[in-house]
Amino acid sequence: MVPPSWAYRVYVTDTLRVTFRTGPSMENKIIATLNSGEPMEALDSQGDWTRVRLIGPDRDQKTGWIMTQYVVTRLPWEVQAKTLREENRQLKEKIDKIRKQLSAAVKREQGLTTELNENTAALGKLKNEKFRSSHRTKWFATGALVLLCGLMIGLVIGRQQKRKSSFY
Repeated sequence: MVPPSWAYRVYVTDTLRVTFRTGPSMENKIIATLNSGEPMEALDSQGDWTRVRLIGPDRDQKTGWIMTQYVVTRLPWEVQAKTLREENRQLKEKIDKIRKQLSAAVKREQGLTTELNENTAALGKLKNEKFRSSHRTKWFATGALVLLCGLMIGLVIGRQQKRKSSFY
């Protein structure tokens, strides 16, 4: 039963074609046949009949009567399924797009990781070479210092021996 106090949206029930009449009885003239899921506004109720206004650009806001048993306030299953299928299709397209972007990002990251690993290896080799060079230089300088110290000690000792020999 539809309350007569205000208009609200209703639909022709699932998988039917129902008659839209000029008055609340089977004797009244049929204005149109309505398909399942067609939107309407319920305006009034009288016994087993509901007065409705058709919604839509091709329906010109016509008013008429339809049997209450064919009126539902929920969106018909067929319309809901169609809406959900379309939403599902859009979401699948969005997921595919995101997967492609993710795949491209992963490939970029793999390339950057490879480049980073190569740079790290090259830097390690460079550090090792620098360390070896520095190490060689340090040993060379140490050897030169030892040689110089030895030379100086030799000179000092050699002079002292010459002095001792001149006093004899």
